[in-house]
Amino acid sequence: MSDRFANLKKLPAAPAARLLASANAKLEAKLEAPASAPVATVLAELQDKEAWIDMLRLLAISLPSRECVWWACLAARDLVGENQTHCLKAAETWVFEPNDTNREKVRMALDNVDVDDDTALCATAALYAPGNMGSGDLAEYEAPPGAVSSCAFGINVISLSKAEDLNSWTQHLIDRALDIARGGSGKIAPATGPAPAGGA
Repeated sequence: MSDRFANLKKLPAAPAARLLASANAKLEAKLEAPASAPVATVLAELQDKEAWIDMLRLLAISLPSRECVWWACLAARDLVGENQTHCLKAAETWVFEPNDTNREKVRMALDNVDVDDDTALCATAALYAPGNMGSGDLAEYEAPPGAVSSCAFGINVISLSKAEDLNSWTQHLIDRALDIARGGSGKIAPATGPAPAGGA
């Protein structure tokens, strides 16, 4: 297996197929790996098949919720650069201090979001990351299956859609997630190609 997928210590040991099913998601590529194959094995096969979007989808599903929100925030930064949105600020604050107070700030940011604010995906991911609908009485209700991963996948695809060099930026988004999966910050420099218009 490629060293690219070594030491992904943050990813669960559960088979990739089980993670996909729990998130109510599926891959477009037809896999040869058995249903018991771990995420790293499936990622390696997807790389061989050049199924880049499937790799992004599987990484979004496999990263732990908090790390997944952070990956989403980094993609949002690709879009807005140094500009700040209420949703992005609230989501980043929650990542660094995931408590009920900061989660409530996330909810408030979403209550006042502009309809064209893509960074709302980061805040939505942060809101649902603890696994329920919110704090207080809302904590009794489970979050929608796959909500966090869907939001993270979505904001990464938006980042990808604005890149000048599609292939190199796709690899950067994948490598960023892999760095987070190894316990890194995800703040890695692109190998080649310019960032989206907002700047990375």
